[in-house]
Amino acid sequence: MIEVIHGDITILEVDAIVNAANSSLLGGGGVDGAIHRAAGPELLEECRGLGGCPTGGAKITKGYLLPAKHVIHTVGPVWHGGDRDEDALLASCYRESLVLAEKSRARTVAFPAVSTGVYGFPRERACHIALDEVRSFLDSSTGLEKVIFACFDQLTYDCYCKLSGNTNRGGSK
Repeated sequence: MIEVIHGDITILEVDAIVNAANSSLLGGGGVDGAIHRAAGPELLEECRGLGGCPTGGAKITKGYLLPAKHVIHTVGPVWHGGDRDEDALLASCYRESLVLAEKSRARTVAFPAVSTGVYGFPRERACHIALDEVRSFLDSSTGLEKVIFACFDQLTYDCYCKLSGNTNRGGSK
């Protein structure tokens, strides 16, 4: 099942949340900074030992002070006009994150809109890719029960609702 909410990913009581991280995994702005602040300093300490992450990849840590048991860090592509494999790299972010969620026995996972903030990926294009990857994965998944798209802003929320056909929108959190 796919759910779309308008709210803060750091307060969701799910098995795993996905962090739109930079390649160092050492925190940054936007959702990355919010997750690191909410999780506490132990998250940064664990991330220091991971050796970074390539674009399109994902790594998993504990959730520490977050309600989520795990944080899956994925590095989305910076948008350069679409001619540097940005679509494939973004799709890989979702696939790799879902694989890690399933391996950690997560039943529920929440995603932000990876790469649509300062990385400049066009919102609607990113929403299509995210929904396609999640639907495809859920068709073959044996463990995941729910994937939540946690949208920080109204435009992203509206885009996910429109493209997902989600009429039970989950409301604001």
